[in-house]
Amino acid sequence: MVTDVLERLRDAQNAHDLDAFVACFDPGYRSEQPVHPDRAFVGGGQVRANWAEVFAGVPDFRAELLRSAQEGDTGWAEWHWHGTRTDGTRLDMRGVTIFGIRDDRIAWGRLYLEDVQAGQGIDQAVRHMAQGT
Repeated sequence: MVTDVLERLRDAQNAHDLDAFVACFDPGYRSEQPVHPDRAFVGGGQVRANWAEVFAGVPDFRAELLRSAQEGDTGWAEWHWHGTRTDGTRLDMRGVTIFGIRDDRIAWGRLYLEDVQAGQGIDQAVRHMAQGT
């Protein structure tokens, strides 16, 4: 079930249990970040390398699974990832993942997670969207 996989994923992240985290993914996992297409990759080895670096670089990393939904073998999850990097700066990311589940593992993912940014109000954001300014 999708919810079980998402909860195992969150629990492994919060325990910084790299083996349990990687076990949530199919060895042929396909990852896409549509807003950042050059970040796409395939394979559990890259999952391991990515998250080994995150766990080392953000020793108090925490993942909050805010909401989730499922349709068949596809799950949507809203996340808040946060912590303090080893250089003292804050990690604060929010967004959504869409995961395809096969055999109780994540077979593919589309990640829409970004750093939280302050400083631009709604009027500026709409102007930028409409006019590019």
